[in-house]
Amino acid sequence: MSYADVKLVEMCRDIIDNGVWDTDMDVRPRWEDGTPAHTVKKFGVVNRYDLSKEFPITTIRRTAFKSAIDELLWIWQKKDNNVHNLKSHIWDSWADENGSIGKAYGYQLGVKHIYKEGEFDQVDRVLFDLKNNPSSRRIMTNIYNFQDLHEMGLYPCAYSMTFNVTGNKLNAILNQRSQDTLTANNWNVVQYAVLVHMMAQVSGFQVGELVHVIADAHIYDRHIPLVEEMIKNPQFEAPTFKINPEIKNFYDFTLDDFVLENYQYNKFDHKIEVAV
Repeated sequence: MSYADVKLVEMCRDIIDNGVWDTDMDVRPRWEDGTPAHTVKKFGVVNRYDLSKEFPITTIRRTAFKSAIDELLWIWQKKDNNVHNLKSHIWDSWADENGSIGKAYGYQLGVKHIYKEGEFDQVDRVLFDLKNNPSSRRIMTNIYNFQDLHEMGLYPCAYSMTFNVTGNKLNAILNQRSQDTLTANNWNVVQYAVLVHMMAQVSGFQVGELVHVIADAHIYDRHIPLVEEMIKNPQFEAPTFKINPEIKNFYDFTLDDFVLENYQYNKFDHKIEVAV
């Protein structure tokens, strides 16, 4: 069975059985009909994935592998903030009439900063350090820029990555302030697992661990029946992940450079309402 299934089932069961409800609080999110979208949550969830053993994608429900990577490239490679340049429509609710989500996500990664070695944006600084100073404990990104929050369509959920080289392996920590577990958990895990593979390959390392730290891991009230159904689905073995070994420049990767082989999954055709 896929280890990603094991962790997601364990996490969902813990949230539902042992989590805390916010039904006595005034909450910001609303359902499409205007009803407050309440959640049950666990604080400080930490999941570890050894990327050298298998690729962490769920089989109890299909994760849209290519769409997830398309969004990853949109943020980390193109450093974009316009939803018209995305193949999926997951950001549409937070975009303005021109398709912009404001100074969020990719925009922040593309802002250049001055260092003693020169001028870099956050992505290029990571790439520079991995190649020139891999023992550094300062290889990280952070897109939660307080001075620009008022110009963001949505405050960043997955906001920080810390990269760390141990021996010949590249490890990373993904910090997330908030996560809608049903809609986003494995989507985010898949994205940042792919990012670690990309960074490792172009920097000459093997992949190590991805550690996912979630401050507020929650399930929305209207999602509970769907989650209960999903976690009872059969679990299959993890598929084989392949990345084009010829790519040595981070900016040369395209969607065609990533392949999943033997991806078995359960049908889960429910329309999932997203709280905004």
